[in-house]
Amino acid sequence: MKAGGNLLAVAAIAVCCLVVWFCASIKGSPKTYEVQPWITVPEYRTEAARAMDAYERLMDRYVDLTERSLFNVSTDVREVLKKLDGVDQKLIELCTRIARIEKTLGIEQPAASIEAKPQPTPPDNTANEKSSASPMEIED
Repeated sequence: MKAGGNLLAVAAIAVCCLVVWFCASIKGSPKTYEVQPWITVPEYRTEAARAMDAYERLMDRYVDLTERSLFNVSTDVREVLKKLDGVDQKLIELCTRIARIEKTLGIEQPAASIEAKPQPTPPDNTANEKSSASPMEIED
């Protein structure tokens, strides 16, 4: 019976080892899984941050508008400058022509063609001069 008892002990140990191995294989080794979320949550922003963003957008639009306006003004100034250059050229041609006509007809040039005339003071200006004078100069 000793051989049967030894055989029984070996079988019991083998069964215990199989049960332990089977339980370990069912449970398995710890596995890690990487989960990538598809749902995003917007960040929390304060009212001050939103106000600053709105102000920055407003200032960007204002700068763009100012740049476009200045470009349009510079274009208009160039056009006016071209017209003034044309008028200046025509005045030079007219002065040259008048000088030739005067020379041909024998008309003498005056010493000063444009005389400085004193500019009249407007009537309201005298009242302003009295009010701007010092209190000691004002007559009662």
